[in-house]
Amino acid sequence: MSEVLPPVPFDPELEVFLNAMPNTGQGFTLEDVPAMRELTSHITADEALEADGFTVEHRSVPGPQDAPEVPLVIVRPAELSGPLPVIYSIHGGGMISGSHRQALDVMATEWGRELGCAIVSVDYRLAPENPHPAPVQDCYAGLRWIAEQGAEHGFDTERIVLTGGSAGGGLAAAVALMCRDLGGPALLGQLLQCPMLDDRNDTPSARQMRGRGIWDQQNNEVGWTALLGDARGGEDVSPYAAPARAEDLSGLPPTFIDVGSAETFRDESVTYASRIWQAGGVAELHVWPGGFHGFRMFPGARLSQESAQARTNWLRRLLSR
Repeated sequence: MSEVLPPVPFDPELEVFLNAMPNTGQGFTLEDVPAMRELTSHITADEALEADGFTVEHRSVPGPQDAPEVPLVIVRPAELSGPLPVIYSIHGGGMISGSHRQALDVMATEWGRELGCAIVSVDYRLAPENPHPAPVQDCYAGLRWIAEQGAEHGFDTERIVLTGGSAGGGLAAAVALMCRDLGGPALLGQLLQCPMLDDRNDTPSARQMRGRGIWDQQNNEVGWTALLGDARGGEDVSPYAAPARAEDLSGLPPTFIDVGSAETFRDESVTYASRIWQAGGVAELHVWPGGFHGFRMFPGARLSQESAQARTNWLRRLLSR
């Protein structure tokens, strides 16, 4: 039987936000997914972005072989022309929910305008209707389109950075492995925010924070089971599904990983960064004290502001090389 560990306390300011949310820490099942998708759509309206000085373009690009086209949304500062660096964003949602339009306003402001980048967000197929490898293959197909066709659309294809949060962070890490193993596209870096990396779901932090925060060990089991079915936790899980399964983390682009200390994904994130260093790679790791999963959704909190600035600072250094 696994040892029961005392939970890490939440940051006091963030805990106020957490306690104001309904049903935090409570588990759900696959039967709850439709309602969950409705609650987590977080749609950013095109009109609001355009009013704030951005152009918005929706485009469908070739998908994986024998699969549907992959929708992309492209946001860039209207005042900028010429080839722009690309932040290729993969949304979160536990592999089972979410939209490629969520958080576009935040990324457009913090990275598009401040750093002079185009934001390209991909709408991948969701589990359980579309289990592995559909989600990661969609994300890879969208990235290949940028690398192969992006110069014609005003992108600097020599400066593409992958990013994603939660499930999107895990998918971004998997896409980076695919780029390494399949001969491209070349990446300038990968920015992984509280990434969902390990289907085994049995780290000390997963056990420690069970029943606490927004995405706990029980919820994580539902997400991984939706993606992998009975294979979850077994011996033959692909690293393109669960990047923590990769035996070799050498040859990856410069990596930024951040995670809260009071959340499920803390230990798998720390281990992933450590293994990149052990393989001779470049990684920057931030573990935000008292941060729960998704704490950055509360931008007024001091920890949220500091973590946002750290991500922007890393991107600025990376893009200035």
